[in-house]
This record gives sequence, structure tokens and C-alpha cells, in this order.
Amino acid sequence: MTSFKAVLEKHHLIAPVRESVQTLQVNMGHLCNMTCLHCHVNAGPASAEIMSNETADSVIRFLFKHRLKTLDITGGAPEMTPPFRNLVTRSRQLVKEMIVRCNLTVLFEPGMHDLPEFYAENGIHLICSLPCYTKENVDKQRGSGTFEKSIKALKILNAIGYGIDDRLKLDIVYNPGGPFLPGNQSQLEADYKRALTTNHEIVFNKLITITNMPISRFSREISRGSSEENYLNLLADNFNPSALENVMCKSLLSVSWDGKIYDCDFNQALGIETYDSQGNSISIDNINPVQLYGRVIRCADHCLGCVAGEGSSCSGALIEN
Repeated sequence: MTSFKAVLEKHHLIAPVRESVQTLQVNMGHLCNMTCLHCHVNAGPASAEIMSNETADSVIRFLFKHRLKTLDITGGAPEMTPPFRNLVTRSRQLVKEMIVRCNLTVLFEPGMHDLPEFYAENGIHLICSLPCYTKENVDKQRGSGTFEKSIKALKILNAIGYGIDDRLKLDIVYNPGGPFLPGNQSQLEADYKRALTTNHEIVFNKLITITNMPISRFSREISRGSSEENYLNLLADNFNPSALENVMCKSLLSVSWDGKIYDCDFNQALGIETYDSQGNSISIDNINPVQLYGRVIRCADHCLGCVAGEGSSCSGALIEN
């Protein structure tokens, strides 16, 4: 099995180094109404890992002090956590862009009927999961009935302007249904737009392709088939040095539901914390992003997923061919 370290050494490269922080990605917790096969945080309805109001307040204080470009809110289903709406409304004027990563089906959970209007009122940039444009593939990966709910949710979002109004961005996330790399992002976007417009009269702004990370639930899933080792070798064989230059962890900080700081959401899932220069844990209460400038990112073998093929990030491909 080829390691990330060995791949870098083979190409005479070093691990990525931090630049100025532009994005704070906040994981509100692992509570979710779904249990998708590719989920890297083991999210589900029974999760007790949920951000407290106190930690959310710390996030708001951090943003007030440092005024980053983007706040990226994720989970689980972040909308299901108690501090979610307060965090959105109090942080909206502190950043230039606010992203919420929505699984679409959460719109039909109790107490969530007004979410579309809440998103729109706050000018939220929505990034929504729809790993395929066919019912069979979506339901296989995310559970029976998911595709129909997702289509219904997208139509609701279109009806209030998402994907149509320039102020209301609606992006869709594709991730592979198995241990293989995403196809070309531009081509997949064209395929999605053709299928969703023709079959469902749905429009959206951009397709984002994300490579499945060999960790957590997806790692267990592929171990039953082709094995994690084969998948890591596939990622290593498709290493793209150009993607390494653009990895998201250079300019992103990840905050966990309990306030700890990580270099990315995947490191967070694996418990690979970011430390200060003395080797101490960092939390949202004591982080100074300026002090992290020039620091080497903490990497492990799962990082191969971000630098394979066209590359992968929370904003999609890093190199479009």
C-alpha cells in the first residue's frame, strides 16, 4: 500500500503549508436524519455529538474578531442542531459569504418547513448533496426514498429563487457510489444539468465533485469489497502534483462540534488535531489564525483523496481538465 508520505517523496515534494485563513468551516455535530454510506463522520439520528450554544457563541466571537471571508457550516445535518439558526443570523454580517451544506431531505423533518425561506432571508449559499441524477444510484447510497425527497426539495428551492436569483447560489455535490474517482467535473455538470432540467425542470448553479475519503463509514464499506488498500493504491496511482498546490487546507480552518481546531473536516473525523507551537491543543476560544501562517499541515494517507485525479475539496475539483 502506497502512503501519502511515500508519494510526496517520490515526487520530491513536501506537505502543504498554511497560508492566510480565508474560510472557517464549522461542523455543528454528527446529528443527522440520514446514514449515508459515504459519510466520513458517521452521522446519524442517534448521534449525541452536537454543538452547544456556548461553543457556537465562541465561533461568533472569533468571526467578530477576525472577519474571515467565508463561514462554511456543515454536519451531520447542521440545521438539526439547536444553535444553528442563531449562529447563522448573528454571523451573517461578519463574513462575505455563508455556506450551508444541506442534505436536502432535512427540509421534510419536523420543524424544518420554513428552512428554505430562512436560507433565502439570510442569503445563504447552499451546497446540497445529490450523488447522482438517477433514483437507483441515489437511493442505493443514501437510503430508499431519498431521491424523490431530494428532487422535491430542489423544486422548493428553485421556487423561491435558488439557482435562479444571483444572490441565491445553489450548488450540488456529486460523490462516487463506490471506490473509484469522480469523472470530469465539467462533463458531469453538463450531464446533471441536462438530466435535471429535462426530467424534473430543476436548475442549479454549479456541480461540485468530491472524492470519497477512505475513512470512517466509507472505509468500512469498501473493506467488504475491493478493500481499502486497493482504493488507496488507486488514489496514489492518480496523484496530481498540481492538485497539491491548491488543497483547501492551506486556507481553511475546521472547528469541531466541541470547539477543537483541525486542518480540515477529514482530519477532524480522524481526531488529527491542530496544535500550537508548544504542542498544545487549540480551540476556537484561543486560536489566533495569524500564528498558524507558514505551519506544515498535518497529513495522513487519507490526504491522497484530495490530490488524486482532478483533485478534491469542499469546493469541488482543484484542477479542471
